[in-house]
This record gives sequence, structure tokens and C-alpha cells, in this order.
Amino acid sequence: MTLQVNLEKLLITCITEHKEHVYRLAYSYVKNQEDALDIVQEAIHKAFASAESLKSTASMKSWFYRIVVNTSLDFLRKHKKLQVVDETMLEAMDSGSEDVYANMDLEIALEELPTMYRSVITLRFFEDLKIDEIAEVLNENISTIKTRLYQALRLLRIRMTEENLEEVR
Repeated sequence: MTLQVNLEKLLITCITEHKEHVYRLAYSYVKNQEDALDIVQEAIHKAFASAESLKSTASMKSWFYRIVVNTSLDFLRKHKKLQVVDETMLEAMDSGSEDVYANMDLEIALEELPTMYRSVITLRFFEDLKIDEIAEVLNENISTIKTRLYQALRLLRIRMTEENLEEVR
């Protein structure tokens, strides 16, 4: 009983400390505030429901991030045909307003990457996770993550170079 209570307290602390990061992570997949909040809420529910499956409290952060990533991917699979856009994105797309993103080309190039590459880029550069943490979150080998990161950066570089060349023409 005491072990369960301590585990729940540690989980609450982990969720509280990383709430902005996991929201941003979910948002990076669905691009919609309400859906991202739903994903985070569902991930929290899943975490509490399966807390006893956590093998080590030292890996709680990676374990919870993995739940958020998997919940986001499940959401995308379920809602594949329908792309919901929130008001912030609509305003950004409106021709009468200025771009919300400082670098829209990078945003578009990231969106065009396959999910396995976009996940690695998001976790590494936007969530500031280390390679070994990303491997744990995505349940992959470290060498696989390094390869995907290298390939994703190469694809982004090619895409961004092509766009720059098109602008020059």
C-alpha cells in the first residue's frame, strides 16, 4: 500500500514538473490545443492505470513521454481522415495576418517528414532530450535513434535548400 502511494506521488511530481513539455509534445503531433489537452489527459490516465508496470522510478520521465507519444500516434491513426485546426493555426493561415512562426519554411519542412523522423527531431531539439532518453521514449536502440536523427537532419537540409533555390528563381 505504501509503495503504491509513493509511486503515485512520484508520478504526480513527474507530471507536474513536465506538464508544459508533454503538452508541447502532444501539440507537435496534432497541431490543435484541445486535442493536445485530450491526449495529455488520456496519457495521465494511462500512466496512473499502468503505474505498477513501471520497472524503475529513475526512468519515469521517459516512460511517461513514451505514453504521450504513443497516445498521440494512436490519436492520429484514429483521426487520420480529419485534420482539425485550432484558432491559432487559422489566424496564422489567414492571408491578412502576419506569420505566427518565425520560420514557416522549417515548420512546413518538419510537417513533411515521416513521423519516425519528426518524433526524433521534436524530442531532441524541442524537448531537449538526450539520445539515450529518446531511445527509451521511442523504445528503440540508441544506434537507430542516431541514424534517424542523421537522416531527418539530412532530409530537412535538402528540403530547406530546395526551398531556398526556388525562392532565388
